[in-house]
Amino acid sequence: MAIDPKQTKILLDESEMPTQWYNIVPDLPAPPPPPLHPGTHEPIGPDDLAPLFPMALIMQEVSADRYIDIPSEVLDVYRLWRPSPLYRAHRLEAALDTPAKIFYKYEGVSPAGSHKPNTAVPQAFYNAQEGVTKLTTETGAGQWGTALAFACSLFDIECEVWQVRASYDQKPYRKALIETFGATIHPSPSVLTEAGRQVLAASPDTPGSLGIAISEAVEVAAQDPEIRYALGSVLNHVLMHQTVIGEEALLQLAKVDETPDVIVGCTGGGSNFAGLTFPFLREKMAGKISPTIRAVEPAACPSLTRGTYAYDFGDTAGMTPLMKMHTLGHDFVPDPIHAGGLRYHGMSPLLSHIYDSGLIEAESIPQLECFEAGVQFARTEGIVPAPEPTHALAATVREALKAKESGEETVILTALCGHGLLDMAAYDRFFAGDIVDYDYPEEKVQDALTRLPMVGS
Repeated sequence: MAIDPKQTKILLDESEMPTQWYNIVPDLPAPPPPPLHPGTHEPIGPDDLAPLFPMALIMQEVSADRYIDIPSEVLDVYRLWRPSPLYRAHRLEAALDTPAKIFYKYEGVSPAGSHKPNTAVPQAFYNAQEGVTKLTTETGAGQWGTALAFACSLFDIECEVWQVRASYDQKPYRKALIETFGATIHPSPSVLTEAGRQVLAASPDTPGSLGIAISEAVEVAAQDPEIRYALGSVLNHVLMHQTVIGEEALLQLAKVDETPDVIVGCTGGGSNFAGLTFPFLREKMAGKISPTIRAVEPAACPSLTRGTYAYDFGDTAGMTPLMKMHTLGHDFVPDPIHAGGLRYHGMSPLLSHIYDSGLIEAESIPQLECFEAGVQFARTEGIVPAPEPTHALAATVREALKAKESGEETVILTALCGHGLLDMAAYDRFFAGDIVDYDYPEEKVQDALTRLPMVGS
């Protein structure tokens, strides 16, 4: 059957929705370095994680299985928004006057407005199965906190959220949405935890960071055997849950007989990027396709492009295991850019290992260029993107303009991981000329090296 060149939405039926998550670890040339116990510096075992996570998720974290079946109860919830649409950005292509074909996988159709429910729902489900009645978590921009609040409401679990102070102040309606789903939310750092009190005593005006918020949420969960902790990015099982994005995108591109030449995605902790790219990376490692796969991060928080690949803590207070990852130092507090979901000092250990293995590329882009791309996208495609995916959109625009110069019909794929309808204060500041670019100067790179545990680095 002939393919309509004007087709805008490529849709899948619910019957075509993936029923398994993809675990990339068995397909890698070498396994990623293990997390280490902060006291003994020995690889941690399942029992070390049991105070924080249900055993089902711990087993997924260390699984050697290539595919994990998605429980029927999770699939039933996924059907509220999955499969998500793949769009051809015809109007953006025309505005750029490029021969490139631009496709974007839109995750803003979920109840929380982002990709985060793809992992929030199974995490809440597995905790509920083990009888857990309360979860704590951190959130940056608020997308993850919203998603977990939504998921907990479905499985009758109490949810307590610590949101990074800068984003808490920038996005007041995110708090209202989280509370609408039934969760409790606090700005971080807070006086409710020892970790928060220590940070406030040293720096009362701190904008906060994801590392600090993680410390607070972990502290509360670790002190109460009835409470568990949920993480929205970084860990293997979280990235694996997101692979439904890429699995659907593979099927959708096949429907229009297209193969991507370039795949770009924004990266903070790595869940959105991994969810889109891991299924394509599987096909690339199998020799079936050969796209360039590129992670895009903020210039103000460039863990992949400027960080050190070393063992470091996942939180500021040093409560988590030591993980080998690209890091800017666990006590690094990023500048208050509006892409709050990308303000994390480290990168997923699995994604860091894949980058260190040379399987993907990375670049950093300042936030002014990202907002410009976000506005251009909104004025052509009609969707206001969250500040996080504007980084991928800026990289997409760069690639499309390269194609214009070369005359090549490059096929570009990206993920629009969330809408920005609760981020309008940031766009308001952009239009007022109040958005500034932040950089990560060389002296910060050297300073970070002196603060790393350096265990096994």
